[in-house]
Amino acid sequence: MLSVADAREVRRIKARVEAERLPQGADPSRHVKLGRGSLSDVEWFVQLLQLQHAASLPALRTTSTLHALAAAAEAGLVPAPDAERLRAAWLIASRARSAMTLWTVKTADVLPTDRRALDGVARLLEYPPGSASQLEEDYLRATRLARQVFERGFYGEQS
Repeated sequence: MLSVADAREVRRIKARVEAERLPQGADPSRHVKLGRGSLSDVEWFVQLLQLQHAASLPALRTTSTLHALAAAAEAGLVPAPDAERLRAAWLIASRARSAMTLWTVKTADVLPTDRRALDGVARLLEYPPGSASQLEEDYLRATRLARQVFERGFYGEQS
């Protein structure tokens, strides 16, 4: 069981990571690893739940973020709509990161603003030709909704 003080420390560390790890000048709404509502938010959210509840819920004892999230939702720790928002953001961020790496032939963590590159990433994600804007809208919406869940569930409940 995670103490209140330890949970507070986890939250403090996450806030510090947000302040210090995002590269200078990077747009936090487009950073698929460390940005708002992206991979880092979903993983920290799930890992805090694991620290708080895995002693009594064996299904949370997994290294898979999505399996742990599903187990948390099934146990009633996260409302199903919130779990789906987190899952959707994790999936689009993870898939976009992989597609960006394929497109640029190097690890890439920022959703491109260049329309040609963004369309290339969209095509790798099986969007139809000319779907750069649709991918961008889908990503920004998914991560915005996930960030709302994250802020409410990670920082909002101080247990």
